[in-house]
Amino acid sequence: MLVIISESNNPPSRRFRNSQFFYAISYVAVTMAVLIFLNVYCSILSRKLIYRSKEHSLVEKCQLAADELGSLEKLDASSISLLLEKMESLTVTRLIVTDPSATALYDSVPGENRLILLPEVLQALDGRNIFNGDYKKGVVICRAATPITQGGRIIGSVYMTEYDPVRGALVKELQLHVLQITAGLALFLTLFALVYSIRFGLRMDRIMNSMQIIQSGDYSHKVVMGGNDELALLGREFNDLTDKLQLSEAKRTQFVADASHEIKTPLASIRLLADSILQNDMDRDTMREFVSDIGAEAERLNRMTEKLLTLTRLDSEPGSEVEILHIAPTVRRVSRILAPTARAAHVRVQLELEENCPILILEDNLYQIVFNLMENGIKYNTPGGKLKVTLKRQGEDALLTVQDTGPGIPAEALPHIFERFYRADKSRSRATGGSGLGLSIVHDLVESNGGQIRVETKPGTGSLFSVSFPLFDTEAAL
Repeated sequence: MLVIISESNNPPSRRFRNSQFFYAISYVAVTMAVLIFLNVYCSILSRKLIYRSKEHSLVEKCQLAADELGSLEKLDASSISLLLEKMESLTVTRLIVTDPSATALYDSVPGENRLILLPEVLQALDGRNIFNGDYKKGVVICRAATPITQGGRIIGSVYMTEYDPVRGALVKELQLHVLQITAGLALFLTLFALVYSIRFGLRMDRIMNSMQIIQSGDYSHKVVMGGNDELALLGREFNDLTDKLQLSEAKRTQFVADASHEIKTPLASIRLLADSILQNDMDRDTMREFVSDIGAEAERLNRMTEKLLTLTRLDSEPGSEVEILHIAPTVRRVSRILAPTARAAHVRVQLELEENCPILILEDNLYQIVFNLMENGIKYNTPGGKLKVTLKRQGEDALLTVQDTGPGIPAEALPHIFERFYRADKSRSRATGGSGLGLSIVHDLVESNGGQIRVETKPGTGSLFSVSFPLFDTEAAL
């Protein structure tokens, strides 16, 4: 049954505790800091630009007044007033003229003569032209001071203050607009980060829930992840993994069922034969025959157990050690061992072996490969048939072929002959004591040692098994 998750079952609190939410908040915090910095920077920059535009005109007015005042014979309140009344261009908010001791000789704001200890005045009396700008309550305030010189000596200073509410309103409006834009961007980014975090969390929850479902044993489950981003790719990879797990589980279940069935058959035969001996009076020859049958079934069960152990070892230890072996001596040894079986089956074994074919493999593994292929070639041959075994060098490979003259393998069985417990002719396999594990062992041993195995067959003309291994260069090794 296909199960599809479309909604997350996790509570919202879990999503807000995950790392993605933390990253989203961190992103918002960093972005907010950047926006605040840009806001402050734009505000300061706009003020500086306005101050710079005011500096030239205000300092020029101070210098103009200082030049005119420096031409006076006597610097006193009355002469200063008369002079400044004639200078109509000096339209400032406040104008102060001091003597060298910073005492006000003239002040456009009415008051008694007093010390003017403003920083700009004191610096002007030191011989410097000074300008300062400030912004308060929507008004730009600019201050400038210039020394009054006569005959190369400082005889006083001119101090001017100018209030500019028009440019102040401009600064205030600019700051307000920047603040509004910053607030809007911050709100948008916060909402975007939260929505993205929640959406990401929901999609991750789908994968986590799917993992829990798979963990419970439902390998048919699939997770649906839309889009083409990394999570969608992860979802597809996850589904591929579940497909492989489902296939592996199906093979495992089939393997257990097949193994149980195959083991149950000789056990049932042994039990039936034993019960027959116990429940019936038999002569000595009949009893020996039954006991012989029990021994044959026990031997069949022993062979099956050994093959299962071999497959288990191949699955758990794919990277075993190897040695340098020549294939021909092993083929001859197997031929001698199987000679009685071949004579009993009236099959003639023909060997055509090239001697110099060294490969890297364990001797036991090579023996099992050759033994299983030759034994099958004898068992599934026709009486009076022939088994031809050839070994030759082919490029950089050693090629071993085992060809029989039996009935061949049906076309529909070819894709399955290397599967465990698969038998193309089940009745005949049981009659010959086959378990359906021999070719599977050969296939796993060949591939685990870097080789390849192929089969060619035509019904009625026999089968040809070809096994190739990379040749080992003994001269290079020396």
